[in-house]
Amino acid sequence: MKRVLSLSLSLSVLLLAGCSKVPAGNVGVKFQMYGDDKGSLQELPPGRYWVGWGYEMYTFPTFTQTYTFTRSSMEGRPVDESISFQTSQGLTVNADVGITYHIEPSKVTLIFQKYRKGIDEITDVYLRNMIRDALVKEAASLDIESVYGKGKANLIEAVQRDVSDEVAPVGIAVEKIYWIGELRLPDNVVQSINAKIQATQMAEQRQNEVAQAKAEAEKVEAEAQGRAQAQLTIAEAEAKAISLKGEALRQNPNVVQMSAIEKWDGRLPTYTAGGAMPFINLGTPAQER
Repeated sequence: MKRVLSLSLSLSVLLLAGCSKVPAGNVGVKFQMYGDDKGSLQELPPGRYWVGWGYEMYTFPTFTQTYTFTRSSMEGRPVDESISFQTSQGLTVNADVGITYHIEPSKVTLIFQKYRKGIDEITDVYLRNMIRDALVKEAASLDIESVYGKGKANLIEAVQRDVSDEVAPVGIAVEKIYWIGELRLPDNVVQSINAKIQATQMAEQRQNEVAQAKAEAEKVEAEAQGRAQAQLTIAEAEAKAISLKGEALRQNPNVVQMSAIEKWDGRLPTYTAGGAMPFINLGTPAQER
């Protein structure tokens, strides 16, 4: 009885050891390693399966995967997985890069046939190499200022397109490839770039100051021209008025006397010797007959 029980337990252990589970959100690929059907594949949905001797089970998650290739041993694998590439000047740049992707469930078998590896090895080896090769290719035509400055975003977008075009046909959909943190450059290059940026900023500041001074000078000049024009306009108007008034007086000589009379209060001025009585015309004495 004990022997039967022991044999049963042994068989149970062997059966459990030969079973493999395909978790939810995964697709399994059962691969035959030996025998007449060596190399044959069987695609399996989530569940528990008897694998048996001479077979291997690979599982491929169909939900979004994120992996980072960094220098830090706290992310990804405990080794330096950062990626280095060179610019057109031969300067070496080191970067931490991340990738987000998912596998098309209907193409899991095709992916396995292509790489003959599980998802971890595909990510660690193949996808990393693709990203590195794309960076090397795209950065080879760029100078360091383009890589480190405005062209940084364009560079990683070009890398994403290259990798996506390579893996999309086999069923890997790249959602995003992105920089993690700052790019690492040689210290002398960083100092040179910072000095150039500082010089550019100072030149722009000087240009702004010159432009501001010019604008203020133009404003003062415009105000002065405005005041001068206003004064000229007033003077011309006054001269024109005087001219018109003089012409009117020449044509009507009695207007002055009439205006004075209109303003006279009716009292005669006090006579002084040698003085004339204003506005009183006594006429000439009558001639004797």
